[in-house]
Amino acid sequence: MSNPTRTDMKLMVIWGIILFPFVLNAQIRTGAEQTEKLLPLLEGKRVSLVVNQTSRCGTVHLLDTLCHKLDIVQLFAPEHGIRGKADAGEAVSNGRDSRTGIPIVSLYGKNKKPQPAQLQHTDVVVFDLQDVGARFYTYISTLFYVMQACAENNKEVIVLDRPNPCDYVDGPVLDMEYKSFVGMLPIPLLHGCTIGEMARMINGEGWLGNGMQCRLTVIPVEGWKHGQPYPLPVKPSPNLPNDLAIALYPSLCPFEGTSVSIGRGTLFPFQVIGSPFLQTIDNPELNFRFTPQPLPGYDKNPLHKGKVCRGMDLRNRNSTQGFSLRYVILFYQLYKQAGYADKFFSRPQWFDLLMGTGQVRTDILAGKSETEIRDKWKEALEQYNTLREKYLLYEVL
Repeated sequence: MSNPTRTDMKLMVIWGIILFPFVLNAQIRTGAEQTEKLLPLLEGKRVSLVVNQTSRCGTVHLLDTLCHKLDIVQLFAPEHGIRGKADAGEAVSNGRDSRTGIPIVSLYGKNKKPQPAQLQHTDVVVFDLQDVGARFYTYISTLFYVMQACAENNKEVIVLDRPNPCDYVDGPVLDMEYKSFVGMLPIPLLHGCTIGEMARMINGEGWLGNGMQCRLTVIPVEGWKHGQPYPLPVKPSPNLPNDLAIALYPSLCPFEGTSVSIGRGTLFPFQVIGSPFLQTIDNPELNFRFTPQPLPGYDKNPLHKGKVCRGMDLRNRNSTQGFSLRYVILFYQLYKQAGYADKFFSRPQWFDLLMGTGQVRTDILAGKSETEIRDKWKEALEQYNTLREKYLLYEVL
């Protein structure tokens, strides 16, 4: 047998990259892939789906898998839409799915909670979204509103569970004074639950209000344990294109409340950090420059559009595991060095909502270290860890 050519080797590498998530996840069956359990629960019922591009049964969209087998009456669209093409923060429109013609009701924009009239012709809502484990990722807020609406209208909820790719418990627990769509529940920034476990917690802790619980069924993942790596086969949203971006997302998302770019408007969002305000600093760590531009499928109007940002490329560094404040603290210090400290927290209220507390920002302004800041949420994290244990569906490695 002849030795492989350079072209052959390149093709082998490319196919290896493409197939890696599927090979690593080969022994894992998500809730959506267990149709032998799901279909009997839906037989003879009018079904609504909460789905997006991550809602896959194998390599086929869950909607396309089920639409010829069940009475699917409507689709509820979260942030980014049914097929995952809307930008972050962009309103998702009502309409009809382009492939099936089934009506779409937006749950992102003015209407974040299903209304009674929107549930009138539904018996059961099937929820299947790939979460990334961070409190400010809005899919668990959509889950909360769907469960609350179904409890109020006596509708059943079935959650098709998926692994948590950022499976840590870390960060401040939400102070409910800072409740918003990027933080609705008294949980840490990294909550360490799958979306099915989070649904069980919402129900079990009475967070739906007025003593309500919804009729909830969770179809658990087979072959996965907490702490087990799970490369995502489909990107969960436009600006989280790969596993590195997902790993860095918890630590970089707080920059959205500052004047620092985290790569929106580039082909490597949530993998770089930079700002136009740092051009004159003598610092060898700031050895990367990028210019955000409108990019279809990523971001149409990125921060610092058309301006050169100087900063750091994190793609060749060891990625932050879990949550860290070191990047935010470092860049605040760099802004101070450049004489622009007053321009760092450009959206302080948004930063506080993302963090779920005002404590982190005020402590950074006061010059406190990450260790000092973390000490203030240590006790609340320990209490949450005890709470979380009641709702876990999977063994912890």
